[in-house]
Amino acid sequence: MSDNGSTGPDPWHHLRAHTAARIALGRAGAGLPTQELLRFGVAHAQARDAVHMALDVPALATKLQALGLPTLSVRSAAADRATYLLRPDLGRRLHPDDASRLRAAAPADGCDLLLVIGDGLSSQAIEHQAVPLVQAIVAQAPASWSLGPVVIATQARVALGDEVGAAFKARLVAMLIGERPGLSSPDSLGIYLTWAPQPGRSDAQRNCISNVRPEGLPPAAAAARLWWLCREARLLQLTGVQLKDRSDDALPAPPADTALPR
Repeated sequence: MSDNGSTGPDPWHHLRAHTAARIALGRAGAGLPTQELLRFGVAHAQARDAVHMALDVPALATKLQALGLPTLSVRSAAADRATYLLRPDLGRRLHPDDASRLRAAAPADGCDLLLVIGDGLSSQAIEHQAVPLVQAIVAQAPASWSLGPVVIATQARVALGDEVGAAFKARLVAMLIGERPGLSSPDSLGIYLTWAPQPGRSDAQRNCISNVRPEGLPPAAAAARLWWLCREARLLQLTGVQLKDRSDDALPAPPADTALPR
């Protein structure tokens, strides 16, 4: 800032070309420039909308079915969004009617991997990222692996996938869920992989792939990492802290022009 109090260029401004994080905002006196203050308000509103917006389940199911994928829809024990936000424990449990329906639909021998799409804390993430990610996962699926139908879960927390996977007799469950929105990423999706899912599994028994979105980890790369973890999980018969993600050593490196500058 110049001596007369006017706003000058921020010396870090060139770094904004490499990240969506809120850096090099500048200042006006002791506060933010008006433009950045307004941008903050918009980002905050987008994050709140991502949390409260309802997931359009029929539209998502239609898109997945257009890819040739069967779908099932379930609910958690949280009756509505307000209850879901106030009672995380209810978001981790299936509605009793849906638990019975899943058990009835499960094949005798279950499946190798069950994909569960949960709205989580950002239905925007599901709306924007779920279909391209599922498409990439199915395209990269090893021929010897069996996939169950895609289960769409509303008012869902991560642990809901454990009960869904157990009801469907899945050997592995991957919960694709909207992550807690940030001020620069209201539509980020996370993947939580659990071996032998059953109620009572802890977060230490899962592997997480985070920030799945074009600006973070693209769908094809996320799918490749997921399948690497799936193969290792089946070999070791476990997921979580004992399964170290060394996929970066095994998977092809990104093109040189996408590497971050050093």
